[in-house]
Amino acid sequence: MLALAGTAGGAGTTRTTVEFGATLARAGRDVALLDAAFATQGLAAHVPGRINPDLTALCTGPGELSDGLVDLAVDVPGRLAACAARAPFERLARAKTPEAARRFESLLDSAARRFDHVLVDTPPVATNQAVAAVTSADRVALVAPDSERGLDRLPTMRDRLHDLGAPVDAVVATRAVGAVEAADATIPESDVRTVADLPVCADPDTEFAPAVAVAVERVLGTDLELNFPEEGLL
Repeated sequence: MLALAGTAGGAGTTRTTVEFGATLARAGRDVALLDAAFATQGLAAHVPGRINPDLTALCTGPGELSDGLVDLAVDVPGRLAACAARAPFERLARAKTPEAARRFESLLDSAARRFDHVLVDTPPVATNQAVAAVTSADRVALVAPDSERGLDRLPTMRDRLHDLGAPVDAVVATRAVGAVEAADATIPESDVRTVADLPVCADPDTEFAPAVAVAVERVLGTDLELNFPEEGLL
């Protein structure tokens, strides 16, 4: 299980989570994406149709993880499924309680038993469900935009995670232009701006896809054995 935690709002954590998931699924692995970013609910934009029940409903009431999982329509060998948050404010408040966080932990455990990989879209760690995500995960990666604001937050987030007993395993720099000294992996900006065209990494014929594949391999310490058209290789 990998928690991808943003260092600040707008770091591109949701986008990174979806692209990491698509890359792993293209390598034939079954992947579940779970949403700990209850406030922004960005993962819901990638889930087709009505989301019922959403993840907050499962954290505050009855139901199993399978009830909220939705397969994403991507043409890849593996399975890519998501359980997103899409809720009114009243339920969002209840989903952030310690009791709901413990229920979230059980949902994460259920996903880990059923999928090859579980990726958790995690906001900057300041809420109960975000704490549950990073303390339940086998690995934690901080996602920071390649900017002064994003990278300056790295020490603060490292210290916070250290206090929680969830040390940082890797740093991913998004919207990177070249190498980033503070990062273990970098992801460049892509030309795609609409959710309808995501995830980019389901299509190997882009320069973006191999860069994300390298990032996934470095963060997870795995070899995906993916092939890319020669003109797309970095």
